[in-house]
Amino acid sequence: MPLRHFITTCVCTFSLLAAIRHVAAQNTDPFPTPPSKKGLQVQMVDDALALGIHHAAVNVSLGAMFHASKSGDLKIDENYLASLDKQVKPISDAGVVVYLILLAYPTGDAEKDALLLHPARRQDGKFNIAAFNTAKAEGPYWYRKLIAQLADRFSGAHPEHGRVWGYIVGNEVNSHWMWYNLGNAPMAKVASEYEKAVRATHEEVRKHSAHARVYLSFDHHWNASMPGISAEEACKGRDLLDTFAKLARERGDFEWHVAHHPYPDDLGNPRTWLDKAALPNADSPHITFKNLEVACEYMKRPELLWQGKPRRIILSEQGIHCLATPDGGELQAAGYAYAWEKTTRQDGIDALIWHRHVDHAHEGGLRLGLWENQAGSIATPGKKREIYGLFLKAGTPEWTEAARKYLSIVGLKSWDELK
Repeated sequence: MPLRHFITTCVCTFSLLAAIRHVAAQNTDPFPTPPSKKGLQVQMVDDALALGIHHAAVNVSLGAMFHASKSGDLKIDENYLASLDKQVKPISDAGVVVYLILLAYPTGDAEKDALLLHPARRQDGKFNIAAFNTAKAEGPYWYRKLIAQLADRFSGAHPEHGRVWGYIVGNEVNSHWMWYNLGNAPMAKVASEYEKAVRATHEEVRKHSAHARVYLSFDHHWNASMPGISAEEACKGRDLLDTFAKLARERGDFEWHVAHHPYPDDLGNPRTWLDKAALPNADSPHITFKNLEVACEYMKRPELLWQGKPRRIILSEQGIHCLATPDGGELQAAGYAYAWEKTTRQDGIDALIWHRHVDHAHEGGLRLGLWENQAGSIATPGKKREIYGLFLKAGTPEWTEAARKYLSIVGLKSWDELK
């Protein structure tokens, strides 16, 4: 049988069997409504729970999920899945809403990468994360199998593994050259290939959980693209969102939501309240903490609604840099106070998931953690920063008094001056 016919037969058979097997077992629990928006990309589970988080994001390397063979088959790596259980179960058992960030890191294994990574990616391998393989018949087939594994495992039907409610597809796709590499690609191609991956994720997830959510991932570039690279290496976040939504409607609309990363204009400057490229309108170059309301208002546009309501936004990755100056810790904490107060005022935003838990040595000199890393280590926790104590009080009765000291730093008399 020719390969293309074999793949088509496998795809149809797999989809049919999956549908038959899981209709009766589909979890119908409603999407949870936690008591606050406080979240964290968790490194230390016990510490995260002590901090009182209600949302958590966990990176998933799809390449680490399987072993490939020369026949093009794959075998699920149960050890890797067990490592995810150790992250997901204790926090979901505590009532935390868990989101998985689905990523296609290059593995260095040619067989695996041929199945997982988009064939249009840079062939020199000089990229951080690739687009998922949505271009060839075998790519979507195996991608769906991997997503189905996660969706079933974390659907609530297997409490020994924990529970996941959100699936974030890729990372900062509007800056695809860096974070969702398709090689040189115009925005229309990026949107089309991304829509295929998000749709496939949604379809597989919904076979197992009727109300789990799937999210698009964007960085802070809105009516601007990442500077210093070409139009075929990055695009405007707003344009990609609009084009994606139009394609989804044309192909048969489905429920998708948005994971936004409102870093400051300058990731190295903690004073996000002074961002000059964050304007109070839909033509703003950036969406940062300063103008979060722009994103919420934009999602109310009729062409973006789902069943008459705005799609939901989570802030799934963002942090404030701690300068290596005497006032660096205080400025970082002030940035968090400002971010929290802005986020809690936005009805369209469900979660503020902080990045990072602990500083990471390979993050371009940024020091975003609630903890410093130990000298000479990559991300071994060393000393707690001022932001740690403030983060602990977010969403509690102690917040108002704790945040008061930062008002003068951000130039406000009251947090109620914020939109």
